[in-house]
Amino acid sequence: MSVSDGNQGNAPIQGESNLHRAISWPQAFWLASGVPALVLFSIGGIAATIGNPSWVIWILSVSFGFLQAFIYAEIAGLFPSKSGGASVYGAAAWVRYSKFLAPLSVWCNWLAWTPVLAIGGGLAAGYILNVFFDPDSAIRSWQITLVNLDFLKEGISLRIDATFLIGAVILFVVFGIQHGGVLRAARFQTIMGLAVVIPLLIVGIVPLLTGDVLAENLTPLKPLAFDGDGNVTEGNWDRAGWTLFLGGLFIAAWSAYAFETAICYTSEFKNPAYDTPRAILFAGGLCIVVYTLVPLSFQGVLGVDGMLQEGIVDGSAVAGAMAGMVGGGSFVFSLMVIMLILALLLAVMTSMAGSSRTLYQGGVDGWLPRYLGRANEHGAPTPAMWTDLGFNLILLLMSDYLFVLAVSNCCYLIFNFLNLNAGWIHRIDSAETPRPWRCPTPLMVVGVILSFVNAVLLGAGANVWGEGTLMSGIIAALLILPVFAFRHYVQDKGKFPKEMLDDLHLSSRDLNVRKAGMKPYIALAAGIVVAIVANQIFYL
Repeated sequence: MSVSDGNQGNAPIQGESNLHRAISWPQAFWLASGVPALVLFSIGGIAATIGNPSWVIWILSVSFGFLQAFIYAEIAGLFPSKSGGASVYGAAAWVRYSKFLAPLSVWCNWLAWTPVLAIGGGLAAGYILNVFFDPDSAIRSWQITLVNLDFLKEGISLRIDATFLIGAVILFVVFGIQHGGVLRAARFQTIMGLAVVIPLLIVGIVPLLTGDVLAENLTPLKPLAFDGDGNVTEGNWDRAGWTLFLGGLFIAAWSAYAFETAICYTSEFKNPAYDTPRAILFAGGLCIVVYTLVPLSFQGVLGVDGMLQEGIVDGSAVAGAMAGMVGGGSFVFSLMVIMLILALLLAVMTSMAGSSRTLYQGGVDGWLPRYLGRANEHGAPTPAMWTDLGFNLILLLMSDYLFVLAVSNCCYLIFNFLNLNAGWIHRIDSAETPRPWRCPTPLMVVGVILSFVNAVLLGAGANVWGEGTLMSGIIAALLILPVFAFRHYVQDKGKFPKEMLDDLHLSSRDLNVRKAGMKPYIALAAGIVVAIVANQIFYL
């Protein structure tokens, strides 16, 4: 499709189901505006685990994400009729080299994004309980334990409590909003996004202007450590110190790279050639501002002692701490907490919109079960949304959301490695395909280098967040194998759907033409080796 073909009005996409071309890049920007709120998910955990270097970690991580976005903007432009984001566009590069690598990309992206529903709903529920009920009240203490999960990580269980019940209500509310289609969701999130971005900017800017950000809370840039009596002390840049730093970059990536969700809506853009690069790059610019200012002020005000307070690590007290940073009395405090609860709600909406479209396109392209590739009369991928909702109600039962985040981030870094390398694979195999926007070659090289940086973070950083995190993440990623085998060999009899092949401008016979030769296999093998070596070098 040429650039001039991109403007198709509100015509539905042809195929088994219909997503509607109803939005432009500003709507996609606001659909992605929940991403800045993801800083609330792990800012406490990183700060309390790493110490003073945490603000540097956030700046580095969001910079990595922005540099990577240029590759994603290019490959998204190759497929103006696909939804689902970078993983779908990257899968199209890998399918020629392995049927199973392509769905791995889609699956890992979904497993990375979908837990935002459970984690965001759970944190928002926790904030609500903190605002309206005393710590020793019965509603905050009752719990019914369903299953003990100590084999995954000590202390984890599936339980029903007030957090689960309130979180479930939040997820159903978001589902209802999304059910009306992308345009209605975008309009709602445009209004709500302003109410979310503003408090985050206030939290990031006000303490800097009032002088409450203290230099002694930001330096020296040494990792956190504890002496024999459990007292806080300065660590060293030894093996343990660098492992903690890489662990911080590992977990920050889950939030700071996430604005790539802005290109999940390519098949719903009125003019995908024009809208796609602008959506992701403007969303990235917003995240650079928020992910720089908020962690800087958070740590500069609280310091190490404040970051080690109860509730900071698991995130339940982060909203209260941030509200206290801006001052203004009890009214301002309550208002800020409410606005940060709305920020989490917006993050949940962003996740459901993006992750459901990943499932939808996986159903259309033949990676995931066929029922996912349908939409309702409003152009909303309802079966995919129900799948998202059901899966996250199970995750919402878990007692340790930070562990869920860490496991899902293993999948996210696998997705990023595959899709950053998909950029140069597409340039070799699809050189003749028109590119509405082309990533500058130096930035393409930087993106490929960052793919291997992500492999280092995967190998070195995952287990900082719990022994067995890396293995749990790998097992979660490999669950796609039986799912894809069922779809491809049982439902589709070993053939890919016509829609997937049409988007690639080829036939089943052309899938055997591999212009890149052995290079993709070499890159994949190198990434695996880098992750294994990093895992052996860096440990606590």
